[in-house]
Amino acid sequence: MQMNDTIEQLLKQITALEDDLRKALSEQQSSVFFQIKGKRVEFEHSIKQTHKRLKRNFFHWLVTDRPQNLITGPIIYAMVIPLIITDLFVSFYQMSCFPIYGIKKVRRADYIIYDRQHLSYLNFIEKFHCSYCAYGSGMIAYVSEIIARTEQYFCPIKHARKILGTHNRYAHFLDYGAAENYQAKLEAYRRALAKAE
Repeated sequence: MQMNDTIEQLLKQITALEDDLRKALSEQQSSVFFQIKGKRVEFEHSIKQTHKRLKRNFFHWLVTDRPQNLITGPIIYAMVIPLIITDLFVSFYQMSCFPIYGIKKVRRADYIIYDRQHLSYLNFIEKFHCSYCAYGSGMIAYVSEIIARTEQYFCPIKHARKILGTHNRYAHFLDYGAAENYQAKLEAYRRALAKAE
């Protein structure tokens, strides 16, 4: 029992430190380079001019870019099809089932962010690449959180074996084999999902 209390305390400290770090990095970055005004990102005039000066035009970019990037482009962009299909199915699942389960919905806009188009040093192809990556990585994080909340609702139990790449809810799940008061603990996990962050 003492070990579980220690682990729980360490997890709370780690979460608090991660939140502090994210906040500090965000404040440092935005105060140095730009300001966010609504959905717009605005740079200081001198920074904006420097960005425009550093921008490579399309033909220079095409000649100097790695040829393997151009050759594999169709393969990379074909991946948007399964990404969109997964996005649609998982979003439909969340929209239809989360209200029934009493789980707070995951906000898509918190995970899929398109703001790199405000960077003047990127040409239109680079901005297109950035939009694709923002969608792909953001959508995977969005889906991961939906699945994490589902796992917390149905089976918040850690695995017996160590696994890599767990979501942030996993660390707080019940230990493998800890059967005492399982049903009561499961209900507590479910109630917590109504106000999930």
